[in-house]
Amino acid sequence: MFKQNVIKRITDVGVVAVVRADNAEQAIKISEACVKGGIPAIELTFTVPGAADVIKELAKAFKPEDLILGAGTVLDAETARAAILAGATYIVSPGFDLATAKLCNRYQIPYMPGCLTITEMLTAMEAGVDIVKLFPGSAFGPSYVKAVKGPLPQANIMPTGGVNIDNIGEWIKNGVVAVGVGGELTRPATKGDFAGVTANAKAFVEAVKKARAAK
Repeated sequence: MFKQNVIKRITDVGVVAVVRADNAEQAIKISEACVKGGIPAIELTFTVPGAADVIKELAKAFKPEDLILGAGTVLDAETARAAILAGATYIVSPGFDLATAKLCNRYQIPYMPGCLTITEMLTAMEAGVDIVKLFPGSAFGPSYVKAVKGPLPQANIMPTGGVNIDNIGEWIKNGVVAVGVGGELTRPATKGDFAGVTANAKAFVEAVKKARAAK
């Protein structure tokens, strides 16, 4: 049930914070700000220097019940395994990789690969993927989700890229189970304004609640 529990916790909140940072200290501060604002799902990208070590630090700094720790920009199974051993509880990729899907299934870790076409989504779902990351979401926008869910109503879609506070309601309305948000959420941290990150997090969480209530 570990895998399904992680997925449920992510979809219940509906927002994954995509965290890019210069070091572990900054990543922890950004994560703290997101958690404080109501977003416990953190995707620490492997573009961060020493990402595996940063994931270890995050795993030490937070209790599992407070933080849903994931690894992003994972390009292969080797990186996925390193992330899992470091403490990641879900894996996110910009594209689909079968070896990574198999590895994650072996360890009962949710794998969210980036897909754009219906063929890519079907391939991922057939490999056991529970949530498809629509990436880049900015390529087509919220209306694309509705079009995809016509023939694939069973697809659980999470867009990343192109999601902001103004259009998040449209994404939810068109059927996504969650959204991934990076710079639109964490940008204040680049100026050391972590309170601003918390404020953004609260706004995104509230926007998801409002949109779901209106469906």
